[in-house]
Amino acid sequence: MGDVANAPLKASRAARLLAVDLDGTLLDHQGNPHARDLRALREAKRAGIAISILTGRLYSGTKAAALAASIDGPVGCADGSHIVRVSDSTTLLHLGLIGVGANRLRAAVNETRPATFLFASDRIVHDSAGHDYLTYLTTWSQELEHTDVIDDHDVWDLPSGITAVVCVGTSEQIHAVVHAVNAEARESVQVAAFPIRKLDQWGLVARAAGGTKGTALRWLAEHHGYSVAETVCVGDWLNDVSMFRVAGRSFAMGHAPADVKDVATDVLLETSEAGGGVATAIDRAFGIRVP
Repeated sequence: MGDVANAPLKASRAARLLAVDLDGTLLDHQGNPHARDLRALREAKRAGIAISILTGRLYSGTKAAALAASIDGPVGCADGSHIVRVSDSTTLLHLGLIGVGANRLRAAVNETRPATFLFASDRIVHDSAGHDYLTYLTTWSQELEHTDVIDDHDVWDLPSGITAVVCVGTSEQIHAVVHAVNAEARESVQVAAFPIRKLDQWGLVARAAGGTKGTALRWLAEHHGYSVAETVCVGDWLNDVSMFRVAGRSFAMGHAPADVKDVATDVLLETSEAGGGVATAIDRAFGIRVP
């Protein structure tokens, strides 16, 4: 586990780029950014540090927090599958589900019938089976579109592909989809299943293979002309592990699971409830202290 006090950097090069997670890190439980963390991000930017966000949210659910932090450059959304420049909302990179992988996933969803949500650009498409779960989906995007039959929607055939597919259902439904996709499309689709205890259901997230927060952090470093040894990141959940493994220095929030803390170079005391974790990481990594 990372040292709570002062873990050593992986490399001696000065840190130049900071990437922060949103939910559970910069944002509180209501989805609002913590004031001290915002001040610290703005000060870091004024000091010449490149600031970015790496989140599981879609861009439409990310933009407000980016603007509040005075970020105008690229941010990584959908766990690294979509990189967008905030200043003009231009897509710089999009890894979409297309071809054989998308077709196999579509067939598996049609066969097992879990509640299914298609993340296409900045909108989430759903049918009536997804109505009971919309509250949980709005953290990713506020742009919701209802359709009569989810497997007939034309976003499955978008040339750029679907950004992600999320399913909610029984353990049997979800694991049947995972098995079908892994059996025939493992090389083009990455799929993860997990229990949703508050709903007493199982969930699934499917995206194009090859995109993670770690690959997005490498992209950001190259974009800004830095090495990954010059990057710092802050996060709290399992999808942050990939960027922790890449970054020169990584900070896990105080409430992060043990598996996440074990990968980080530093473990913060702060949690998302009161905030301040991002500000503390900026103080330790860049020497910029904000009250």
